Amino acid sequence: MSEQSFHLVCPHCQATNRVPAARLSAAPKCGKCSQPLLTASPCELNAQTANKVIQKNEVLTIVDFWASWCQPCIMMAPEFKVAAGQLPKVVFAKVQTDKYEQAAAPYNIRSLPTMVAFKNGKEVARQSGALPSNQIVQWVRSLDS
Repeated sequence: MSEQSFHLVCPHCQATNRVPAARLSAAPKCGKCSQPLLTASPCELNAQTANKVIQKNEVLTIVDFWASWCQPCIMMAPEFKVAAGQLPKVVFAKVQTDKYEQAAAPYNIRSLPTMVAFKNGKEVARQSGALPSNQIVQWVRSLDS
């Protein structure tokens, strides 16, 4: 009987890694570049990396779609980072929609900021509007139960 494992895309080199479920809390490192796979900090995605991270990660992945001109987005950015630090087994990522429109287009983002939760390449929930870190954490925990 084989142990359950998850695919995780390295936020540093974009290599896809297979990580046993039991090792998710043991700070797994990338097999290609040896950098941490779960950074407890949001990674910036671009047009080339967004689709791979969203489609290939099998763990809960929260993507903040934001824009540089959006004041609520800017206000939420530090809160999103704090939430990421409290949920080290969840991948947190950001897509700057005014810079990478083509990366956001497939996800039908209509308001900013919008956080979209993905698991196994599928959208499982979305939340629009700026939230404080404690509400982000509460929302993410409600999805990963």
